[in-house]
Amino acid sequence: MTGSDRHLLTVNGLAVNFVQGGKVTHAVKGVSFHIDKGETLALVGESGSGKSVSALSILRLLPVPPAEIVSGEIRFRGEELLHAPERKLREVRGDRIAMIFQEPMTSLNPLHTVEKQIGEILEVHRGITGEKARARIIELLEKVGIHEPEKRLSSYPHQLSGGQRQRIMIAMALANEPDLLIADEPTTALDVTVQAQILQLLKRLQREQGMAMLLITHDLTIVRRIADRVAVMKDGELVEQKPTEELFTRPEHPYTQMLLASEPKGDPPPPDETAPVVMEAENLKVWFPIKRGFLRRTVGHVKAVNGVSVRIRQGQTLGVVGESGSGKTTLGLALLRLIPSEGPIVFMGRHIEGFDAKAMRPLRRHMQIVFQDPFGSLSPRMSIRQIVEEGLLIQAPDLTWNERVALVARALDEVGIDPAAMERYPHEFSGGQRQRIAIARAMVLQPRFVVLDEPTSALDLSVQAQIVDLLRDLQKRHDLAYMFISHDLRVVKALASELLVMRHGEVVEQGPAAEIFARPRHPYTRALLKAAFEVEVEREADVLET
Repeated sequence: MTGSDRHLLTVNGLAVNFVQGGKVTHAVKGVSFHIDKGETLALVGESGSGKSVSALSILRLLPVPPAEIVSGEIRFRGEELLHAPERKLREVRGDRIAMIFQEPMTSLNPLHTVEKQIGEILEVHRGITGEKARARIIELLEKVGIHEPEKRLSSYPHQLSGGQRQRIMIAMALANEPDLLIADEPTTALDVTVQAQILQLLKRLQREQGMAMLLITHDLTIVRRIADRVAVMKDGELVEQKPTEELFTRPEHPYTQMLLASEPKGDPPPPDETAPVVMEAENLKVWFPIKRGFLRRTVGHVKAVNGVSVRIRQGQTLGVVGESGSGKTTLGLALLRLIPSEGPIVFMGRHIEGFDAKAMRPLRRHMQIVFQDPFGSLSPRMSIRQIVEEGLLIQAPDLTWNERVALVARALDEVGIDPAAMERYPHEFSGGQRQRIAIARAMVLQPRFVVLDEPTSALDLSVQAQIVDLLRDLQKRHDLAYMFISHDLRVVKALASELLVMRHGEVVEQGPAAEIFARPRHPYTRALLKAAFEVEVEREADVLET
């Protein structure tokens, strides 16, 4: 037995290039690591570091072309995979090595039921069909925590929540009891409580089955909870590899040190009861009708926001937290009068609840929104200058072209984008740069109130910290009132003076952020904080009220 065959998986000197239009990108440069039976190796690094490319190379799932594995060796249980025939790879994929992808909605087939998707794996690799397969599928669904699994067999992906879809992906991956599970950002799109449940589930199943795991993530909190060893990647190279606790306590490479220092820091301004109120609402309601039957009669309502009262002051940030579907974004849209609502809304001393689009137009420059996904919210057909100046064309039509360009340049400079790049397009910028452009688009009108809807959730940790610092700086410079919507409690803790905790459209806890973080009163708030800040994933999580 060779040295490399002692390990379950060995990757030696892996190099991967992408060739497009004559241009060669060195995505992975001589990466080497190993994984032993039953252990978890976390492969960490920022977007573009080569983590997922390295993982996909193990099962030869990279698109060829443009991907090209230039050199290296990948051995699984002593067998070479890089040059194995396709027949051998089909035996390994989904059976001995399984993979969970980042976004379950795009990984699951929208045309197939849960039963068919899991059943296909059992049939292909084990030849199990019929009632025997059905019993095994129900057993798997129970194992991954799907309630009433018999009722979910006929469900399609769109009928499941994000957490349920990810559990289905895990059930598919574990159907044939693999020796190695590759988990590519398995919790990125999930709420913190669901994230904690999925991590606990993976850890428990790993113990039960003696399975090894390659965890790909940029979330160092998850790494510390679940990994035995950590390999850090940067620009296609592996820069540091250590046992988890040693890496967190004694990081050697400057890049590792930077990643560990990237958590948003600093304290928000303390609550100031004397500051002028910019936005307030009393007993706000947003109910969506449920219509059924041939005549589409209203038979009930989805109470997306149900009796919420808020008060946001100048220079202050109200953090709004809660899981998906809790009503956070709906509340923000209602305050901006972008969707209909009931209840008084007062903006800068004026009641605006009855204003139509025409009446709201003069006020729009004073209230802005920054969305979660900058790539989706910026038009790919417009240059950065056109995107940022669009609001000026509507709100300040008397400005000359030179005056508009000067304001755009000032806004871009303020958010850290070189004004000389204003004629470039969104796809030419990184995710963090695109979010800075989205912030510039909001700030160019010099607003008084800004709704920030998950503005950091799609970003790497170091970029998150930079955006938090930028938002804090802009708030201090312009005395802005923020409503910061997020499920990332670490970011909220760094920004919010006041905190609003929502669940099922209602407020369960509200008050000074520091006080709630230190002494949460409601069980749901405690569960959120435990999921976000608890280090030991093996401890049982609080059971949320149903």
